[in-house]
Amino acid sequence: MSSIIDALYELKYNPFDYGPFMASFYKHLDESENNLLLAQLVIPLCSHPVFNKKISGAVFGNKKRSSIWSVFDDRTKLYDLQERIDEFQTLTEQCIQYCLINDWLSVDENNLSLSKSDSSDSVFTQQKCAKKLGQLFSGHSVVEIYAFLGVKPR
Repeated sequence: MSSIIDALYELKYNPFDYGPFMASFYKHLDESENNLLLAQLVIPLCSHPVFNKKISGAVFGNKKRSSIWSVFDDRTKLYDLQERIDEFQTLTEQCIQYCLINDWLSVDENNLSLSKSDSSDSVFTQQKCAKKLGQLFSGHSVVEIYAFLGVKPR
């Protein structure tokens, strides 16, 4: 019975589906040092039923701009975020590898950061939630984001 559950889990959560989430996030995130650590947050937040809707509804215009404080206003809903980060660790690593293989992302080893690849000939489907999460985290340090969300990088 557990093998059926494992198979269904792998069908739903696989790097081919969630790789574009990672690429969309880093395409819209301002470049900063150590932003590789933010990869752990993309899949847990974008696949979360509550925060997917809140992040997708974020506004980034001249007159009104969402912030991490307005999107994550009810921090009690983040109670399981650390567990989600731990559970999606392997999937996150596979998604990064998938994005690197497809030349969607490139790595800067000196700054421990990921960014949109300059030689990107491959096209991926932009993911709205991940795009807006990248915009939401732009301008904030990695330490500030993790402290606000109340989780620890692994």
